Amino acid sequence: PMSKKYGCLLAFVIFLLFLSLACNLGQFAVLSGGVEAGAALSMPAKPLPKFRENLLEPAKDKATAKIVQIDLDGIISSFSSEGLFSEAMPSIESLKRQLAQAAADAEVKAIVLRINSPGGEVTASDVLYNAVKKTAAVKPVIVHMDSVAASGGYYVACGATKVVASETTLTGSIGVIMESINYSDLFGKVGLGMNTFTSGAFKDSLSGARPMREDEKAYIQNLVSQMYDRFLGIVSEARKQPKDLLKNTVADGRVVTAREALAAKLVDQIGYIEDARALARELGKAPGGAVVRYKQEHNFFDALGLAGAALSSGKPAAKVELNLAGSAALPRLQPGVPYYLSSTYAR
Repeated sequence: PMSKKYGCLLAFVIFLLFLSLACNLGQFAVLSGGVEAGAALSMPAKPLPKFRENLLEPAKDKATAKIVQIDLDGIISSFSSEGLFSEAMPSIESLKRQLAQAAADAEVKAIVLRINSPGGEVTASDVLYNAVKKTAAVKPVIVHMDSVAASGGYYVACGATKVVASETTLTGSIGVIMESINYSDLFGKVGLGMNTFTSGAFKDSLSGARPMREDEKAYIQNLVSQMYDRFLGIVSEARKQPKDLLKNTVADGRVVTAREALAAKLVDQIGYIEDARALARELGKAPGGAVVRYKQEHNFFDALGLAGAALSSGKPAAKVELNLAGSAALPRLQPGVPYYLSSTYAR
């Protein structure tokens, strides 16, 4: 009886797979036929699903107001390694969608953005900062710094209404890093060389196959300095501190403790995540509000949809990953990409 039960279940799963495959093959055939016949076929865009709410703290006194907690963990990068069942790095678009959903929900009175990140790419950090700042113009956004909120992580925090750091947080690291590997001496030892043809003198400035010229070093340093100046300006505006004062004190790339950050006015207070939620309730005028976290659910049919979409589009299917280890290794830095990242992680 037991084997018969599992046999029926297996048959049902196989039937679903074949049904999905047949439907998508049929759709692909219709689309292909339409293209060959020159027919214009437009498919309505499917709206993105809303994030589901997981309750973290229940409401009090039958309050209907909510506080949404959004988590930013890991390296901030546009090189997303997001899979169906795991996220090795935070998805910029996913975080932006969560902020937008919270901003549009009338029951959400404030947002707690928990940051546990050593930073990341310059552009990705700036995109997130802009999204946080726009959201904070609509509703209070309280950043809570976890273990580390440095460089790009601190950059993002500058868009918030208030910043709360844990007692043991490491933050700051206000600066820009850009690196490449030079292996020209190694080439000489093993008898290898590289022939490079460029359209201009600076096209291969970060090539590791040859030593950098002095004018190239000045050129790259100027790029880094411009990005640093923008970072400095954003911190100055957000924290209401003169740029010269910041530059001559905590904005020289150093990582600081939470207490040092408070003394330098980089954060507003020291506290735990519960303190950040309490501040969100206060600023959002929702004393009894529940605290929820957004989560996008995936199921077996999502996997079928991915495979079907690949068949109908003629493109390779998205990679499906199941993270059993619970955490991902830090990604390798991309050569020539500027980062708002603590030097501890720039390896």
